[in-house]
Amino acid sequence: AVLFGAIFTFACLSRSHELVAARAAGVSAWQFLCAPLVVAVFMGCFAVTIFNPLAASLLAQYSRLEARHIRGEASQLAVSANGLWLRQGATESQAVIHALRVAEQGEQLEDVLVIRYDDNDRFTGRIDAASATLQDRQWLLSQAWVSDTDGRPIYQESYELPTDLTPAQIEESFASPATISFWELPRFIANAESAGFSATRHRLYWYSLICFPFLLSAMVIVAASFSFRLTRLGGTSQLAVAGALSGLGIYFLQDVTQALGQTGILPMLLAASAPSAVAILLGMTFLFHEEDG
Repeated sequence: AVLFGAIFTFACLSRSHELVAARAAGVSAWQFLCAPLVVAVFMGCFAVTIFNPLAASLLAQYSRLEARHIRGEASQLAVSANGLWLRQGATESQAVIHALRVAEQGEQLEDVLVIRYDDNDRFTGRIDAASATLQDRQWLLSQAWVSDTDGRPIYQESYELPTDLTPAQIEESFASPATISFWELPRFIANAESAGFSATRHRLYWYSLICFPFLLSAMVIVAASFSFRLTRLGGTSQLAVAGALSGLGIYFLQDVTQALGQTGILPMLLAASAPSAVAILLGMTFLFHEEDG
């Protein structure tokens, strides 16, 4: 939107010869680019700091409603400063699982507490275990103390707790980066990493949000580099094609660098900032060529 909005604006100024008059009066391209760049940075900061928290909150609410009423998923996962909370359920029973530490992306839990309920949310028992391992349709709890409503614990070397969870479902239950506010992401990343989860996606997403105002600035510079050549190219069709191809190229580059960042091939900060930096440098190169020849 910013790319084509800037192209349209500069093309109109070019067709009306206002750009030609301004440059003939001694105004450089960098001087009349200041105002559009300030607007682009302001739009990016507004989107990241104000619009993003609102959108994340609504998307998180939508995801919860979709999981509950459309996909029928009863399991929910939350990571906090004091460990992992996992809720699993079926029609006849519910269980809330807490673990201080996590390994193998949620398949191995340590210092486990399980609180069990019936289908009417009435307390039916508690299990304290040293560890829990996710196996085929069950949690295998080691060194478990099992108690029911009378509160008298019984020690069992191993205890099997039925579950419908799979490793993929646990991974999917982990909150999507887009459902977490920009202001909450640093705390969420710290809690997830301290609990034993990998927060690479969330950290990369946070870096991308920080670089978002620069990405919008890059769109303005790229649009200017094509629009200033409108009089030489002799038409808007070439301009539209060039703008569409440049926007597609930057979008493709962003996907590639994010994929490389998630796999650890590129440092995450470099993966998040590379599209903006490449677009800005290419746009500045074209503008310098137009200004100085």
